Amino acid sequence: VVLKESGGGLVQSGGSLRLSCLASGFAVGNNFMSWYRQAPGKEREMVASISSASTIVVAEPVKGRFSISRDNTKNMIQLQMNDLNFEDTAVYFCHTESWKWGQLNEYWGPGTQVTVSS
Repeated sequence: VVLKESGGGLVQSGGSLRLSCLASGFAVGNNFMSWYRQAPGKEREMVASISSASTIVVAEPVKGRFSISRDNTKNMIQLQMNDLNFEDTAVYFCHTESWKWGQLNEYWGPGTQVTVSS
């Protein structure tokens, strides 16, 4: 299982970015997929998730501004981020998990930096 994020960068407050997470070694349509972020000095927090049944959850701080989607043909998920503000500055990680032999295995991408300038 390999996850690789892309699309991060520097953006002005109020701007938009779209992050992509390309997966290999499994089908994203069969797994619970999430985006997390970690700002300096803060704990990693879940931003949005999409289940294999396409149930979507978006965290309150970003609700109405961020959306998660999945492209099974490209085996990737994306995070559309609109109306970005300084508090959205963080490293964004793609995450998935799977159960095997009764054990939960978690997989993370290396992350992509998003910096929002005021």
